[in-house]
Amino acid sequence: MFSTITGARMLYGRRQGFNRVWAGLKPYVLISKASAAERILSSSKNIEKGRDYDLLKPWIGTGLLTSHAVKWHQRRKLLTPTFHFKILSNFVEVFNKQSYELVRQLEKQLGNEDGFDCTIYATLTSLDIICETAMGFPINALQKSDSEYVQAHEKIAEIILDRLQKFWLRPDWIFRFTKSYAEHERCLKVLHDFAYNMIRERRALYRQRKQEAEQEKEKQAAGDTGSEATDQGTVGGRRQLAFLDLLLELSEDGQLLTDDDIREEVDTFILGGHDTTATALAWMLYLFGTAPAVQEQAYQEIVSIVGPDPARHPTMAELTEMRYLECCIKESLRLFPSIPMLSRTLVQEVDIDGYHIPAGTNAVIMVYQLHRDPQYFPNPEKFNPDRFLPEAVVGRHPYAFIPFSAGPRNCIGQKFGALEEKAVLSAVIRHYRIEAVHRREDLTLYGDLVMRTKDGLKIRLTRRD
Repeated sequence: MFSTITGARMLYGRRQGFNRVWAGLKPYVLISKASAAERILSSSKNIEKGRDYDLLKPWIGTGLLTSHAVKWHQRRKLLTPTFHFKILSNFVEVFNKQSYELVRQLEKQLGNEDGFDCTIYATLTSLDIICETAMGFPINALQKSDSEYVQAHEKIAEIILDRLQKFWLRPDWIFRFTKSYAEHERCLKVLHDFAYNMIRERRALYRQRKQEAEQEKEKQAAGDTGSEATDQGTVGGRRQLAFLDLLLELSEDGQLLTDDDIREEVDTFILGGHDTTATALAWMLYLFGTAPAVQEQAYQEIVSIVGPDPARHPTMAELTEMRYLECCIKESLRLFPSIPMLSRTLVQEVDIDGYHIPAGTNAVIMVYQLHRDPQYFPNPEKFNPDRFLPEAVVGRHPYAFIPFSAGPRNCIGQKFGALEEKAVLSAVIRHYRIEAVHRREDLTLYGDLVMRTKDGLKIRLTRRD
């Protein structure tokens, strides 16, 4: 599907940045021009996600990713404080812990001359991080890669992709007669049971800590200051609540959020904070392996900030200071955005550059192609992190680079993902040199729910002296 749509854009839409295609009886307009993307994504009216997202609803319901305008506005306002920068600083310890677990697991691949697919390791590490930080539970997926949850996640993504590619399978009444339907339902049960179990366990812990906090306040009011204050990160001020804790607080009276509402957002954040970040991590590791000079410059920057001891964990301030590494991550996301296409179903007609796009049309922002516009990125296929140095960004169209979408419905967790990537990547390249097994021109891309390659992203590792 990705290659088909991309090919259509290349054949018919290179000059104008527009192309019209049909999927069955549904019209799609493909957009790969920054100014046109801005008209769509910056709109406060046309914020309905495209119809293709409906296939995710049995899994994640109508959470933040898939909800309609009114519900989305309510949830976005509710959830935005959960990813405040000050909250992210509380997660750095977990980022570092899981990053160094990845470093330990990667030792198994030293001496493997055939290479290994780094996507697998990135996926499991990202899942461990999102569950322990946002949800409050370590699941140790990196050590237990054959877990039922991980396998169900991969299988249901495969089934959804198959339905996306075969438009005749999109109607539910047809899909129910296929062999994949029973497997789809089995995976849903595994995924939903996992989320509900997390909610129940975290609720019990939340209530216990809330009770302890209330008891502590009573002691302090009575003049007893002999005991230590309860950790505010568990129940205290709203800014220090973890994602699931915030949802649980809002559900305590049963009015603002039900358990089903919480489950929707738990599944949404696991999907959004797992696959997309994992994909970005894998591509960055691979691209470091194709560009030894870039890898070495990033390594030298990290050592100059954190110091020569690879066992020392970076602080929040030190991660923020890794500006060249940030340029590398952005350039990787430019070349291989985790989400290669974004779509909106227009509720209002739009006129852009002489083209009339009627209401009801699916407008698809071709992020992969938009990021290769030579007007903004000369020699666009070259991996060049210097494109994102401060002086190079001046004057560039703000919608020429949109790996996290843009406008009012942009990715709520983009700062979380960027900080996680810095922690993981800085740990890996402080311990290992990376070499890519395959050349970029030999990779076969395809659009899964995220940007993948047919044979994975294989790298080799050698230990740094």
